[in-house]
Amino acid sequence: MFKKITFLATLLLASISFGQNTFQLSGKIIDNTSKAPLESATIYLTSVKDSTIIDYTISDKSGNFSLKSRKTESPVNFKISYNSFKNYNKKLDNILADKNFGVIELFEQTAQLDAVIVKGEIPPIKIKTDTLEFNAGSFKVTPDANVEALLKQLPGVEIDDEGKITVNGKEVNNILVNGKPFFGKDGKIATQNLPAEMIDKVQVTDTKTKSEEISGRAASSNESTINLTIQEDKNKGLFGKATLGYGSDKRYESSLLFNYFKDTQKISVLGSSNNINSVGFSMNEIFDNMGGGRNTSVWSNGDGAFNINGMQFGGGNGITRSNLVGINYADEWLNKKIDPNFSYYLNTAITENKNRTKRTNLLPTGTTKTDAESSFKNDVVGHNFSSEFEIKIDSTSTLYLSPSFAKSDAKNRSTSFSKSFDESDELLNETNGSNFSQTDNNKFSNNLYFNKSFKKKGRSISLDIDNEHVNNENTLNTITNTIFYQSGNANDSRNQNIFNKEINNNVRVELGYSEPINDSLTFNFQNYYDFKKGTDSRNTFNFNESTNQYDTFNGLLSNTIDSKNNTFGSSVGLQLSKKKIRGSLAVGADFLNYDNQSDYLGTITKLKDNYVYPKVNGYVSYTLAKSKSIYANFNYEASLPSANQLLPFENLANPLNTIIGNANLKPTERYRVYTNFNNYDYATRSGFYAYLGGNVNANEVVSSTVYDNDFKAITTYENVDRSYSAFTGFSVNKSYKKEKRTIKYGYGIWVNYNFSQGLTNAALYESKALQLNPRVNFSYIIQDKITISPSYRYSYNISRFDNYIIDKTDNFRHSFKLETTSYWPKNFVLGNDFGYNYNSNITGGFQKDFYLWNVSLGYNFFKDQLLAKVKVYDLLNQNVNATRTITPTAITDAENTVLQQYVMFSLTYKLEKFGGKKKDSRAMFWD
Repeated sequence: MFKKITFLATLLLASISFGQNTFQLSGKIIDNTSKAPLESATIYLTSVKDSTIIDYTISDKSGNFSLKSRKTESPVNFKISYNSFKNYNKKLDNILADKNFGVIELFEQTAQLDAVIVKGEIPPIKIKTDTLEFNAGSFKVTPDANVEALLKQLPGVEIDDEGKITVNGKEVNNILVNGKPFFGKDGKIATQNLPAEMIDKVQVTDTKTKSEEISGRAASSNESTINLTIQEDKNKGLFGKATLGYGSDKRYESSLLFNYFKDTQKISVLGSSNNINSVGFSMNEIFDNMGGGRNTSVWSNGDGAFNINGMQFGGGNGITRSNLVGINYADEWLNKKIDPNFSYYLNTAITENKNRTKRTNLLPTGTTKTDAESSFKNDVVGHNFSSEFEIKIDSTSTLYLSPSFAKSDAKNRSTSFSKSFDESDELLNETNGSNFSQTDNNKFSNNLYFNKSFKKKGRSISLDIDNEHVNNENTLNTITNTIFYQSGNANDSRNQNIFNKEINNNVRVELGYSEPINDSLTFNFQNYYDFKKGTDSRNTFNFNESTNQYDTFNGLLSNTIDSKNNTFGSSVGLQLSKKKIRGSLAVGADFLNYDNQSDYLGTITKLKDNYVYPKVNGYVSYTLAKSKSIYANFNYEASLPSANQLLPFENLANPLNTIIGNANLKPTERYRVYTNFNNYDYATRSGFYAYLGGNVNANEVVSSTVYDNDFKAITTYENVDRSYSAFTGFSVNKSYKKEKRTIKYGYGIWVNYNFSQGLTNAALYESKALQLNPRVNFSYIIQDKITISPSYRYSYNISRFDNYIIDKTDNFRHSFKLETTSYWPKNFVLGNDFGYNYNSNITGGFQKDFYLWNVSLGYNFFKDQLLAKVKVYDLLNQNVNATRTITPTAITDAENTVLQQYVMFSLTYKLEKFGGKKKDSRAMFWD
């Protein structure tokens, strides 16, 4: 009891002492002319000695402000900034007591003064009508920090374990550098590799489509775009870094990124080569390319997937040796009339994996079990070229083009073995096989958008054409042997060469017209035509022992499918755009028809049908305050079943599952609704975000599977009445900053509910699944000294069944992670990432929990241009990859190959040469 009283007394004395050492500045800010309060004005204190930001706050909707900070005897500048108004500046010799400034009037900025730039007068935050702007120089980071570290310092910005960035709850799906993509819009290359010290401003806006951007319409999405502007004196020069590393067990890594900026021209080259599963491109300041450290949680097992312009590099299971080379070019031609951007990537990857799976198959009348083992080696070479051209024909006409091409060649060799048992452990079937395949995938796509505006503001016409051509060819050599034990079915042995070819051509044309009704309301009319044509052929040849060739055609395992889908639609709508509310509503009709044909065993089957369905979509966004808003959208549309689901021929490709289409399938009708509320109070640095949504699908197309006594399946497709899902959640984040110390914490929960229907052995079952995902995170930061960031996530999954052999199943998962980074003593950087993961109910023979502890120690020398590191992956040698997946038809436990413990030594060289002069990075930070 005495210890508790002492502890409480200590806390009380500490709080009193802190209160005695702080002050509060307060007042109210109004417009000098209208006397109206000014919301979201930035109030901040700077040091007279070196102009550094001491603290800041934001005025509320009534213009009131309250700024608390530590007392000081040194002179400070008290400043107020508001867009389009003159800055307010008052020098205070010291601040030793609370002070109320009363009513402060700001004067509107005159046109003549707009061009005047006063150095050092930039406030830390500006909140404009549609843009949130942070002054990067007001948020201090370490000299070696990248943009991601800078973003983590900004109020309202959160970066989760998978690297997803949100601002005030809105997900960031587009990151630009000086208004242009930097190796794609994904943004990871920019945030993880560009040095924070060269960033001038971080601007956040609502994400617009290219048509919204060119036409000037308001954004309809609920996502955000971050634009990183480069400091003017650093927008001309060369900068980058290169890393080489080698370790135990022959592990290696290397990465390079160099950039040449000259005004509007930007050339960047990147490269990466490693065998530590970093199939993407990351140069993390602590762990470089090492997976499982920084932004890769034990929750996701760090598969290393990486996306650029929709192209995925790696991902999945196993261990990958990868190489990546890329180049990006951006410029402005012909007096800024043409705005080009090019990217090219060459990547190679060799992935090897061994898998072990135990699956419980859920049937209406019982269960079966399947044990399987497999291994594979996959070798891929990929090319990806993408480009953008924005051409300003004249002041009223703009043309946008974005041709892209992707090609990949893959070789895959695999072996597999599986056995299935009934509830009495009687053997039902077993199969083993080996496969070797070669795949050549080619894809070309282009978007052409033209917009013409007229003299009347808001009146415009537009033409939008999207086209895509896909040509995939696959050659498969397969040797399989399947044995059936219960029903007397003939065993199935195959030694075949199979040639698959898939060709798809898609074209969508949209013609739109906009006519303003008044300043805030616009009438929109749109016609569109969507054409899809595809051919999918499969030719199978058995091995002929007499000729020792694969020259015996197998008609039972060969077929050709031709499909044509056409959608013609027309819609009319209204778009509202006001200061506090914006939205749109469009109503129309889709005329859908399909013309599908199959050629199987010489029999040609044709299916044609036509449908007419309404189409409705809309959204509304209401701004309650500068940083508080409500957003909602809704959508209804119908989609056609695929040709494979419709055409009623037997697909015998899988010896354990025969698939037959159903010509009587109806289109699926989909209803979607979503809403959210977000609020970030910059005065208190606290944010709240909540969302709610759901989907309802009528005439959902599902698989209908019937099993015989050998657990051999015959699958077709049926429409069921409905399926639906609902999701909701909220998150809270808060930060406190006093001088060099910052405390940040956040918590939230995600809840998902799914209802589905299915057919197994001709019996209709229903499945209800609920998933709860609470999480909490905390960070304690002493600037330039240490960062401590623990986090915890929990997942609870409940599944309930009707008309099924089991009534329910559930499992839960714990995930804890602790990140620490120390920058003391000087020139040393010590990083620790410790994670613990526990997964309940995993079947026997699979490890339920594991620890993943990665450690990195770095030393900066040679004027901080060189960084030597030693890193240890999986210090405790405990890493595993065991997962449990629950679906309405199966409970699957799986284990895959993962990286084991290794030590890596690396050396990083950093180059920064701006304006022809090489600068000391330490001086740039401290000046």
